[in-house]
Amino acid sequence: MKLSDTLDTNMQYFSKTLRPDRNFDVVYHVIRVGGRNGCVYFIDGFTKDDTLLRLLQSFATIKPESMPRTAHEFSKLYLPYGETGLDDDTDSLVTQLLSGVPFLLIDGYDRAFTIDCRTYPARGVSEPEKDKVLRGSRDGFVETLVFNTALIRRRIRDPKLCMEIITAGESSRTDIALCYMEGRVDTNLLSTIKSRIRNVQVDALTMNQESLAECIYPHKWYNPFPKFRFSERPDTAAASILEGNIIVIVDNSPSAMILPSSIFDIIEEADDYYFPPLTGTYLRLSRTVIFFLTLFLTPTWLLLMQNTEWIPDWLAFIQVADDIHVALIFQLLILEFAIDGLRLAAVNTPSMLTTPLSVIAGIVLGEYSVKSGWFNSETMLYMAFVTIANYSMTSFELGYALKFMRVIILILTHFLNLWGFIIGTVISILCLVLNRTISGKSYIYPLIPFRFSELKKRLFRNRLPHIKKPEIKKEREP
Repeated sequence: MKLSDTLDTNMQYFSKTLRPDRNFDVVYHVIRVGGRNGCVYFIDGFTKDDTLLRLLQSFATIKPESMPRTAHEFSKLYLPYGETGLDDDTDSLVTQLLSGVPFLLIDGYDRAFTIDCRTYPARGVSEPEKDKVLRGSRDGFVETLVFNTALIRRRIRDPKLCMEIITAGESSRTDIALCYMEGRVDTNLLSTIKSRIRNVQVDALTMNQESLAECIYPHKWYNPFPKFRFSERPDTAAASILEGNIIVIVDNSPSAMILPSSIFDIIEEADDYYFPPLTGTYLRLSRTVIFFLTLFLTPTWLLLMQNTEWIPDWLAFIQVADDIHVALIFQLLILEFAIDGLRLAAVNTPSMLTTPLSVIAGIVLGEYSVKSGWFNSETMLYMAFVTIANYSMTSFELGYALKFMRVIILILTHFLNLWGFIIGTVISILCLVLNRTISGKSYIYPLIPFRFSELKKRLFRNRLPHIKKPEIKKEREP
């Protein structure tokens, strides 16, 4: 619906649509502008009061004989604020208003003046709790979309950096920003993501990025390995953009979605690049080894406990020393679920009570559980290592994927012995091999298809690409 040039008609429509008589935060203010009636609509709490007050004061000084004929001329003469616009579509004006953008209606003009002087409640830019680094920047994404894009712009001062905004959700109308480098991005993937977001049929993105991820890539839900990489660090997002990836930022979410992402991308961390190449390579290889230990340590130990004759003499100490009252498979499975229960309890425990909870959990699950006969000390040791090793992964989704695969291998090993261990390992490998990124490429590239040069870059941290080798000038011999 288009605006009318009669103020009363427009006000009747917006009063019926916005219902300011019921919604206390929808505010309208009738003013006089150059001898004409006008009305300003804004949302309380979303507007910079001082900026709006100055604009209203400037409108009061306009004389009737100075009023231009068209809204465009009025905007050029009497709207000195930087972020202004003209709009004649009522639905667009309602959406912008509910997003925090005030607009001005003046009798005789069939277009509204949008004044983007909004401000959102936001927390300070601080280091994220999950993606911490030993060295590097200490800022992180927040829940405000504009702040997050500004953190990326601060790092990439190139006009080829594009940030397109798309709206999704019939009720929420959530803003989604696509950030990419023109000339480096895969244009086919970019157009595919845009098309999928625009065609999303959802009432609201209640869970922010997770809701969007399930909408744009709904296939193979049964494969637990993550299809997306999430990061709360703007330096990681900026580096990914420069590598040709696409960053998806959803309003109200303090993290960025990196597309496309393979298993090697998800394992990477910012610390790999904040240290010299040798240290970065060590960190990366250590994380890769821990990846496999997390998956195979307890199943391998269970297999050896079921076949003690396979244990060499130099590994004889791994055998259970005390009597086994509960089968090892049940001990391992109980601990798998008990550790998740402790993790959930830690998340929901007030910070002032975390220390008592840790002490109680350590005493009960550590000493008393072994003395009571429920668990053996060897089982507790290996599960403690697996639990700590899980925290070496920055991706929660990858940690739970390894957990699900580990439980499957444990159960199959218990019932089918060696063949169960082999079948569980094959299932885990197939979940990796058959998984695909959102672009349809291999999830374990450069292993499949094999590219040795690319694989070397994934495993070993070389010199940063932007550091050029200095030229050494030789002095002439006399």
